[in-house]
Amino acid sequence: METKDKKRRSALCVALLHRVLLQRNAPLLNNTSAILSGLFGRKIGVSGSQIITTTLVIITTLLAILAYLEVGLNNIPVSLKLIRWVDSESLNISWAFHFDALTVSMLLPVLVVSSLVHLYSISYMSHDPQHNQRFFSYLSLFTFMMVVLVTADNYLLMFVLVGVCSYLLVNFWYTRIAANQSSISALLTNRVGDCFLTIGMFAMIWAFSNIDYSTVFSLSPYISENVVTLICICLLIGAMAKSSQLGLHVWLPMAMEGPTPVSALIHAATICTAGVYLLMRSSPLIEYSSTTLLLCLWIGALTTVFSSLIGLFQQDIKKVIAYSTMSQLGMMVIAVGLSSYNVALFHLVNHAFYKALLFLGAGSVIHAMADNQDFRKYGGLRAILPLTYSVMMIASLSLVAFPYMTGFYSKDLILELSYGQYYFSSTAVYFIAVIGASFTTIYSIKVLYLTFLSNPHGPLIYYKNAHEGDLYLSIPLIVLAVFSIFFGYITKDIYVGLGSNFFVDNSIFIHPSHEILIDTEFSVPTIYKLLPFVLTITMSLFALIISEFLPESLMNFKYSRFGYNIFVFFNQRFFVEMFYNKYITGKILILGGQTTKFLDRGSLELIGPYGLEKGILYLGKSISSLDTGVITSYALYILVGLTFYISIPYIYSFDNSLILVMLYSLFYLINLKSLRSSVSDSVFKLLNKGKI
Repeated sequence: METKDKKRRSALCVALLHRVLLQRNAPLLNNTSAILSGLFGRKIGVSGSQIITTTLVIITTLLAILAYLEVGLNNIPVSLKLIRWVDSESLNISWAFHFDALTVSMLLPVLVVSSLVHLYSISYMSHDPQHNQRFFSYLSLFTFMMVVLVTADNYLLMFVLVGVCSYLLVNFWYTRIAANQSSISALLTNRVGDCFLTIGMFAMIWAFSNIDYSTVFSLSPYISENVVTLICICLLIGAMAKSSQLGLHVWLPMAMEGPTPVSALIHAATICTAGVYLLMRSSPLIEYSSTTLLLCLWIGALTTVFSSLIGLFQQDIKKVIAYSTMSQLGMMVIAVGLSSYNVALFHLVNHAFYKALLFLGAGSVIHAMADNQDFRKYGGLRAILPLTYSVMMIASLSLVAFPYMTGFYSKDLILELSYGQYYFSSTAVYFIAVIGASFTTIYSIKVLYLTFLSNPHGPLIYYKNAHEGDLYLSIPLIVLAVFSIFFGYITKDIYVGLGSNFFVDNSIFIHPSHEILIDTEFSVPTIYKLLPFVLTITMSLFALIISEFLPESLMNFKYSRFGYNIFVFFNQRFFVEMFYNKYITGKILILGGQTTKFLDRGSLELIGPYGLEKGILYLGKSISSLDTGVITSYALYILVGLTFYISIPYIYSFDNSLILVMLYSLFYLINLKSLRSSVSDSVFKLLNKGKI
């Protein structure tokens, strides 16, 4: 028995050492590859950059899978503290990383999708005239920053640098004006959210004296609900910008100007899900703010139906998928508003795989059709691109929550939970989200039909050169297709099973009074569980019948005055961007210009070198005016100075106003002398002119 115990202890020590070494070094692999590819790209060449970055990201992914097995399934959370970052009295912030069930669950889609995007980009970007080494450096740097964000132990470390990486990726083709505008839009919109996130962190420092997770979450039950609500609303606005919720959503469709692998990386598994991850990580705070939960519920529902309606009227294949991303993010925020953070995480992971598959499949189509993104000029590609058609069919079925696909296990569960809460708001959100899901089905079938099943509508030269990609393009599609079919079925009991102990490490906190999963499982009427599926089938048939048998009726409606107005209204995205540009952006630009002008050329100059120079000159002139040549005045100055010097030790023993009286007397004398000198000069001038 003793021998077995010793062997068990030694094995445990080896495992712990192995885990610490792996998890300490794994995030640095992506940073190393980014530095090698970015700074030494000319030395190692295009192939060397591709091999180094892709290999290191794949190694990191394998280590993340090991971490998932050990930390997640074995319930062994690990914390690592590297160096101290901020050390200011009671505020201590470190470069520290925490691995728990939530962290490793987020690492899995981020790194799997990132490694497949790296592999996919080897072929997709091979003929790009831009600097390939720079592209792979940006990909690896972005992956490194996302790993830091996910594994961070405090809010400040979560906050850093990801926005800059997304700016670099979206603006990779920096010679295109549209790419410049899109990257600036993404950066500035996220800065709005970051501004509120910063306010939230200051509020945390004021309330909790720290911003690391363990301190904030352990003290949150003992803080006033109003303070917690203020912090949570600031966090929610930051998450709205990161995850493109209604109001701060304008950057997401514009970010399609980057290369397609960038779209797959940003909008499937990384920056778009960072906001939802922020809300899930902050569950011990949000659970004590009913106002924030209600806001999450309605913002998610409005985002879902808003983006679905817009996606229905888009013609760019990547923008349609982008709006479907926005719709699915709305579903995740609904789950957060229902206090079902585990379901939100489950849907996030599922969505990452099938949405990455949709984007990479769209990239395969764009690559085959001479970089044309308007799917109205496709058609008839099923025979030419059979693999791409198959994987996009799988991804679309998972997106519309077709039974037994990955998306079915999480998306329909969110709808059931919203009805199962039995409040008016959640019941209304259920019907709104079901309507949004119905529109999602329509535009998914529309894209599939116009791209693969309809008659060819593009130029002949497109079809002559169209072909499937090589292995580098095909392998990621096949792997993601397998995930899109089986991942939800395999992991359902892990994330949302009633007896699961996956989150026993308290990485996600659900207040006992907010638990609704059991009630939903047994008390929601069957009709409301089947309604999303019935509408999915109905809307699929409706979209196919309209496209195949009634296209003329659709065109006649579109060319009518009413249909034209509807199409313009939804195609222009509810005119939200026009409203921002006309009434908000311009006003803020003018206000910012005036404020900056006032600060830089006004206040800052007065307290800066210009103000100091003028103040010292004025003080010098005032002091020089005391030199009157009158000996009694000199005696008075000596007496005042001596009195001030003698009274210094006794200032605090008497009334503190004594020093103010003395200073006032001194300045009064200075001003009196300057006034006398100016009056005497005026009198002297009048005497010279003979007027006196």
